[in-house]
Amino acid sequence: MTVRTTAPPELTVTDVTVRFAGLTALDAVSFTVAPGSVHALIGPNGAGKSTCFNVLSGLCRPAAGTVCLGDADLTRLAPHRIAALGVARTFQNIVTTQGTVADNLMLGRHALSRAGFAASALRLPQARREQRAHLDRAREIAELTGLGPHFDRPVALLSYGDRKRVEFARALCLEPSVLLLDEPVAGMNAAERARTVEVVHAVRAELGLSVVLVEHDMGLVMRLADEVTVLDFGRAIAHGTPDEVRRDPEVLRAYLGTGSEAEEDAA
Repeated sequence: MTVRTTAPPELTVTDVTVRFAGLTALDAVSFTVAPGSVHALIGPNGAGKSTCFNVLSGLCRPAAGTVCLGDADLTRLAPHRIAALGVARTFQNIVTTQGTVADNLMLGRHALSRAGFAASALRLPQARREQRAHLDRAREIAELTGLGPHFDRPVALLSYGDRKRVEFARALCLEPSVLLLDEPVAGMNAAERARTVEVVHAVRAELGLSVVLVEHDMGLVMRLADEVTVLDFGRAIAHGTPDEVRRDPEVLRAYLGTGSEAEEDAA
């Protein structure tokens, strides 16, 4: 397994504002994702989490503010250019069930291909060597994410949890320095959620990347995240460690509820 030898660059979001038809979806939101950390974005439905992910991945351009990955300004870049700089994203819904696991993971390697179309079509030696190298790397990532035994199996025949992991592994095949995970355990049962937590821990340890996580499962957030940013009505109302955030009075009012019941939900 290829391991990153240098820390990923810091991801900095500064005063990002997004408006849709006069409605403010994000209101001067700022946070920093430390290199190699897991940073969670939480908040009730409609808080602006998905909009924030869309800004980070280039699907939405803010009216104001900046997003920087190290020295690179991502704010106005197209999604494919942001991906090329090292930001990969999963989606809440499974994107495709076509082809095998290997086919899907090789899609994630496409942006890294150096052989031209003609060389690939003619199966020239250089193109064949590159294809074998990409396939070997895809297999390594499949093993890391628990998909190794299913590498040549059609995705449509996998369990729901395994199909979600295919989406995760495909994003990893881009070799990102920052991975955006959008509700990675949505719809999973308890065993599948526990397995996903293990996979995220393994990926972080092996690949040394940063993870930005949007998730409603507070137990998972508390187990995985180093830092948490809480959004409510498009504003960042709290930042801190999971323990700090779940005890923040404004968070308890806006998101977790109040009193001992909130503490039980957050535990």
